[in-house]
Amino acid sequence: MGFQTSRRDFLKTSTIAGAGFLVAAGSSAKVARASALEGLAIAGIGVGGKGASDIQQAGLYGKVVALCDTCRSTLEGQAKNFKDTNPKLYTDYRELFAEMMDKIDAVTVSTPDHMHTIITATAIKAGKHAYTQKPLTRTIGEARYLGYLARKHGVCTQMGNQGSTLDAMRRCVAQIKAGVIGEILKVHIWTNRPIWAQGPDRDMTMAKFAEECKKETDDADELKELVEEKRKQVEEAKKNVDWDSWIGVAPKREFWPGIYHDFQWRGWWDFGSGSLGDMACHTANMPYGACDLKFPTEVVAESSGHDFNSFPAASKIWFQFPATDNRGAIVVTWYDAKVKPDAALFEKYGIEKPTDSGAIIIGSKGVAYSPDDYANSYELRAEGGERIKEIDGVEWRKAPEDEHSGNFDARNKLEWVTAIKENKPELCWSNFPDFAGPLTETILLGNLAVWAAPKEGERGETIKWDAKKLEVTNLADLKTPGVAELVRPEYQNGYEKIDWSFIKETL
Repeated sequence: MGFQTSRRDFLKTSTIAGAGFLVAAGSSAKVARASALEGLAIAGIGVGGKGASDIQQAGLYGKVVALCDTCRSTLEGQAKNFKDTNPKLYTDYRELFAEMMDKIDAVTVSTPDHMHTIITATAIKAGKHAYTQKPLTRTIGEARYLGYLARKHGVCTQMGNQGSTLDAMRRCVAQIKAGVIGEILKVHIWTNRPIWAQGPDRDMTMAKFAEECKKETDDADELKELVEEKRKQVEEAKKNVDWDSWIGVAPKREFWPGIYHDFQWRGWWDFGSGSLGDMACHTANMPYGACDLKFPTEVVAESSGHDFNSFPAASKIWFQFPATDNRGAIVVTWYDAKVKPDAALFEKYGIEKPTDSGAIIIGSKGVAYSPDDYANSYELRAEGGERIKEIDGVEWRKAPEDEHSGNFDARNKLEWVTAIKENKPELCWSNFPDFAGPLTETILLGNLAVWAAPKEGERGETIKWDAKKLEVTNLADLKTPGVAELVRPEYQNGYEKIDWSFIKETL
């Protein structure tokens, strides 16, 4: 997707009548309205947490006809927000599709990461438009797969990295690509995540619970009573969750209240993608677009230690990117758990009190600093802190606006339904083939490095990567097991497996 071009080419490729995409010079941009798409029938799959706002905002632009969530209380609670459309309710997306596929036009998918691909792919192959939460997928190969399917079937897609529709983010990307901070030299990205539990030895089963109880009592009757009481608690909590549907494509494991469902799944390798998967599609969004962060060749990490079951509590990752036509070779560094780049870097450019989440792009003329996850604001500074003036006349593509889009998350949905209305999949900034898929591939490569860094305080094995072929080129030399499965996962429990031969068509 081009961010800087001639005015004539820009008008040819980016200005669509009625779509709300207008040429903007400098910081000025005329607002266009895009009306809601009448008659759009939408199904929401995963409607708790972030999924709640996703389906409610999508409902501003269409009719919500079906809701699906593995948590029964969440499902029933969300249904109350759509009394006017009386949506059908499901705990298993397969039942929803079996009964409603011919009655829906689009889906929102806001489940745990491990179910994004199987649900979204099924919808796309049936010709349905898809809005899927970030990270697009749990693994790298799945991201390529969804991009491939979206292009093949011609549907309109958007990932839920809602900062993509912010004027500031798009303008910052355009300014950096135009050379406002000179030649790109380095990139640092950091986050305050995780804000959920991560770290080794966190799982629980009835057998493990019984062993823990033995440490507290040697009275057989008391031990039996403790275990039986806990068993009742677990079974009672499980009544609210369709656990088999929640596990889905992942390996089976025992249900245990509070450590997987509902929000804690992010910290488990089988279900989530850790801090990187949660926030990098936001915080790395602007640097990715501005610095052409496709096709990394190497990645290595350090971590606080993990057990190949739960993500580490903290990690630091270094990505190596080769030179492109627009910049030289660079290293991108990721930090989580509130760790930031060296304070001297911020001092050098007069940045006071750097935030716990943000990004800084270092160029030959100065830096671009975003103090939040979405690049909702940014600063351009030279050494010593002097502000750098933006380049006049740099064009950027404005997202559509309406009465709801003061909320940039809703604006991301508006861009998606506008693309559907215009039958122009490319109108979505974070569409799967051109942006969301490649961004997710780049980000999730970092988790291969984290996987290969299980020992606390030790730099892990370096992953050498052929991004176009989706292959670890030094796989045979790695001592860490299981790396390949984080590239091309094998689905469990009878779900349709991905035929990975499609990758040849993407080369």
